[in-house]
Amino acid sequence: MKVRHAENRGTDKVEVPMTPMIDIVFQLLVFFIMTFKIVSQEGDFNIKMPLAAPREGLPDDQQLPPMKLRLTADRGGVLTSIRLNEKGFSDFASLHSHIISILGDERGPGSIQQTAEVELDCDYQLRYEFVIEAITAVSGFLSEDGQLVKLIEKIKFSPPKRPPA
Repeated sequence: MKVRHAENRGTDKVEVPMTPMIDIVFQLLVFFIMTFKIVSQEGDFNIKMPLAAPREGLPDDQQLPPMKLRLTADRGGVLTSIRLNEKGFSDFASLHSHIISILGDERGPGSIQQTAEVELDCDYQLRYEFVIEAITAVSGFLSEDGQLVKLIEKIKFSPPKRPPA
């Protein structure tokens, strides 16, 4: 048998080929760049916060008191009454006319429409179509020349209350 010499073991070098490694790195880089999707920020709501603390004193004459629109329904979900701040209306057209008379004709920034707010208080069993008609009656209309005229943009809902069983 032939005896191996110990001095030959340390001189052998293992070379790692760098070209295929660089190719793989660039392929991975291209893959991740091509599959990256930029997503729009979630929850980006148009919320206007006050710049300073509210001043003390009398409220502004231009500011409307909060309006509460109460829609009641029978057990079948059919609309039975429409009330805006304790004033009753027979249909949504008369409610719409009353909203226009409250807000007036002035439009644009700083107008009374910017501060107007309606809270919808609907019966639990009210059908959805009546809620949509109420929103349509208070939010705006199309003018004779086809332009959208906005009335009240701030519409919120009171929490639903289940009817007693």
